[in-house]
Amino acid sequence: MQAAPVRATAIPSVTDALRAVESLLMSGGQRTARRNAWTSVLEDRRRAKDRVEAQLVLEQSLTSHS
Repeated sequence: MQAAPVRATAIPSVTDALRAVESLLMSGGQRTARRNAWTSVLEDRRRAKDRVEAQLVLEQSLTSHS
């Protein structure tokens, strides 16, 4: 008697589930626009972090030279 083959089904991540719902509710253009907007938000956050770090380096260099 052979054992039945074991099948592993991957559980979808939250991101996968949200994308599935998004694809049902929105047209392709809206999905693209939303993804582009989110990419812009992430890039703005990265630039803001870089500005803060640069400001700290400048302030430290000014205080160490005085």
